[in-house]
Amino acid sequence: MTASDLPRRTPGSSGRSRTTPEPTPGAPSRALRMRAAAGWARFMRRAEVGNPREAKM
Repeated sequence: MTASDLPRRTPGSSGRSRTTPEPTPGAPSRALRMRAAAGWARFMRRAEVGNPREAKM
């Protein structure tokens, strides 16, 4: 079977609507997880640079 033999699919709505699932009680929201990830990345960058106060001691 070649690609030309296969039926063409046309883009369109399948009838299903995609919604964001509600977080379970006690679980952090997506916004909070994104803020935490950004903070962790900033923390790791600062750790790589080193602390100038530690170098003086």
